[in-house]
Amino acid sequence: MSSESDSLSKPARPRWRRILIKLSGEILAGDTGFGLEPATLHSIAHQVQEVRGMGCEVAIVVGGGNFFRGQTAVSDGMDRITADHMGMLATVINALALQDYLERLGLFTRVLSAVDMEQVAEPFIRRRAVRHLEKGRIVIFAAGTGNPYFTTDTAAVLRAVETGCDVLLKATKVDGVYSADPKKDPSAVRYERVTHAEVLEKDLRVMDLTAITLSKENDIPIVVFNVRQSGNIRRILQGEPIGTLVMEE
Repeated sequence: MSSESDSLSKPARPRWRRILIKLSGEILAGDTGFGLEPATLHSIAHQVQEVRGMGCEVAIVVGGGNFFRGQTAVSDGMDRITADHMGMLATVINALALQDYLERLGLFTRVLSAVDMEQVAEPFIRRRAVRHLEKGRIVIFAAGTGNPYFTTDTAAVLRAVETGCDVLLKATKVDGVYSADPKKDPSAVRYERVTHAEVLEKDLRVMDLTAITLSKENDIPIVVFNVRQSGNIRRILQGEPIGTLVMEE
């Protein structure tokens, strides 16, 4: 009898079993630069379906920069707390869109919001989130941490820690972490592996300072990779050297 944890055939044991994928709003906008690009949502949904088929438990944190950028609004004079709350609402739009694309593929999902909006999402409760993951549901965390002054990168690490994830996969448009901006510096070198301490010392801007520090203190490895290359999430979990691994020695 089939169940919510699905009966897809499971290939070789994945490197990490419970994963959290961090998706920025910029990624979801694709090449349009604003809003949602259906082809990108479709591709990401299929990649998630692949890793569910490997037996992985999947959590996702989404950003909201494709609809609203709080930093830009603040620079134009908007109150920081107001701007951050608006950004949280933008992440909910993205979470609901991603949920729709995942469910079209027959996957079971739950959207958990750090801001109470019971008509469209469940409230974030740690034990409930863990239970959803154990049942094979894909959990999409929206509204960041629910607090201003914290980025969705920090929210991603926090949720990974709270739900016992083995790794955080930071989906980007580039193929890893470089010593400098490769678009500006042709001599920039891509790192295959760095430590959290090296990220901080070299100011590699993988994530903000709070996120990297929280990840370091809780031994959460981070993989920075190009999610636009179809199949990359699966390849990472199969142990292929995709992107840059941020991990202590």
